[in-house]
Amino acid sequence: MGYFQAMSNEKILAVDDEQPILELLRYNLEKDGFRVMTAGNGEDALRIAKAEGPDLVLLDLMLPGMGGLDVCRRLKENPSTADIPVIMVTAKTEDSDVVLGLELGAEDYVTKPFSPKVVLARVRTVLRRRNRKPVEPEGERVTIHGISIDPIRHEVSSDGQSLALSVTEFQILEHLARNPGRVFSRSQIISAVKGSSYPVTERSIDVQILSIRKKLEVKAELVETVRGIGYRMRDEA
Repeated sequence: MGYFQAMSNEKILAVDDEQPILELLRYNLEKDGFRVMTAGNGEDALRIAKAEGPDLVLLDLMLPGMGGLDVCRRLKENPSTADIPVIMVTAKTEDSDVVLGLELGAEDYVTKPFSPKVVLARVRTVLRRRNRKPVEPEGERVTIHGISIDPIRHEVSSDGQSLALSVTEFQILEHLARNPGRVFSRSQIISAVKGSSYPVTERSIDVQILSIRKKLEVKAELVETVRGIGYRMRDEA
């Protein structure tokens, strides 16, 4: 926490039509050292994002007029705001909204009612991911949690022990390992490893993940299921 207070001073744009929630977010974020801007609707959110260039947007999906998903879509379509990470805040129980938001480019989500500590943890995680050194280019080895993936040799090892993965299993594990902490829907995983037009069903991704976990054995829990959404590789602390 001290790192962010002393070093970062990032700007956060909180978007919600409920003033008490905005005040709760403002209080806790500012207490943690962030600078906070607020917007009560989608139009104002887009205007502020373009003018101020926040480091992250906390975006409620249930907004009057222009909904949060439309705001997310417009942010990601505009070159001047496309790189701003978005964390969705939603009271909806439908997982489809979260999946759509992720596929529009959102980084993560929290559900209402939320704990301010949870929101702060998600914000720090996304900003840390954004600010860390660029991920190794495709073709270079990636190592996480003692799992080493070498795409040139097509080799995977866990604590030095070689693992035998199929081509698709290898591609899925590499994609998750290069983006630790980030949630991917099943269709995003398919697009990333095979291309959007590849004839793979979302159910087949579940089967591949199950096989990967079996081969990882004691490290199986590192490939986490985000219920109703998809999968992610646990981030390193």
